[in-house]
Amino acid sequence: MKKVLQMGSAFIGIIVGAGFASGQEVLQYFTSFGLIGTAAAFLATIFFSYLGMTLTRLGSRMQTKSHKDAIYQISGRYLGIIVDYVIIFTLFGVGVVMVAGAGSIVDQQLGMPSIVGALLMAVLVYFTAMLKVGRVVAVIGSVTPLLIIAVILLSIYSAFTMDGPLAALDAAAKQQPSALPNWFLSAVNYVSFNIALGASMSLVMGGAEPNERTAALGGLTGGFGLGILILLSHLAIFSKVETAAQFDMPLLKIVDDISPVLGLIYFLILFGMIFNTAVSMFFAFGARFTETGTKKFKGFILISLTAAFAASFVGFTDLVAFFYPLIGYMGLFLIGALIYSSLVTERRSKKKP
Repeated sequence: MKKVLQMGSAFIGIIVGAGFASGQEVLQYFTSFGLIGTAAAFLATIFFSYLGMTLTRLGSRMQTKSHKDAIYQISGRYLGIIVDYVIIFTLFGVGVVMVAGAGSIVDQQLGMPSIVGALLMAVLVYFTAMLKVGRVVAVIGSVTPLLIIAVILLSIYSAFTMDGPLAALDAAAKQQPSALPNWFLSAVNYVSFNIALGASMSLVMGGAEPNERTAALGGLTGGFGLGILILLSHLAIFSKVETAAQFDMPLLKIVDDISPVLGLIYFLILFGMIFNTAVSMFFAFGARFTETGTKKFKGFILISLTAAFAASFVGFTDLVAFFYPLIGYMGLFLIGALIYSSLVTERRSKKKP
């Protein structure tokens, strides 16, 4: 049970980075559709639970060290090329967004230049990426429970202190820019994007767990937990949408309005979640091209982080709006391959005597 919870927590930690933990993703993908965004959050929860279980189970079954072999095996030679490059693009693209997010949060909360937060994040990620897979998973999973507790408390507080009647909040929410044209497509795109984001590290994480059932339960737990966090975050932002939506970090703004001390605590949690996703992205990105722990791996990570640091100055909100929907569309290839592979595997196992 301990391993299941650790894997589930790590799965959430891989995906919950700057965009989610800050509330910016939830605002663009769910809250901007108003009350119907709640249905989108429920739909996303179902998808995340199934796909999280599928990823970690496949990783354990194949004992994969990098996403490359697993992806080509489940997708085939030609579709595998597309899926492989979708994941590669996702790893680096989201890594850039995380570095930018670190700069944005330091600017909003501490009033310091964004370059300070971005540089600090790049340095922390570099040294953490030098650890072994098991240690990286432990580091990623350790911060996640704090975010879960914070989001639960925040959603309860927001429910009891709503800024107005539901109709007024619904109208205000619908004034916010949406990432996609309708709530259903937004939910599917969001899941697709995040599965593309978390696929590489989830496969590697599953590969580090020899017990397939434990790995599957870990992914299922993580996917379900992630869906619940999306729902709670959406309700919190919806309740305070007129105020929170004006900031890069909506959830941080809500907490800061409650108490500057609590705002500082949430700032540290948020920075930790950004760090989690950044480590996952760059570790998996490096593992795709080089063997982890080698000099080539260290050099590759250093060059990648330097390039990401330079690209992060485009701006956090703009990067989220550009990268995330694009990756979501591209990630549909991966979801199709995962579902197909899972169904084929189940059929084969049933045929065996």
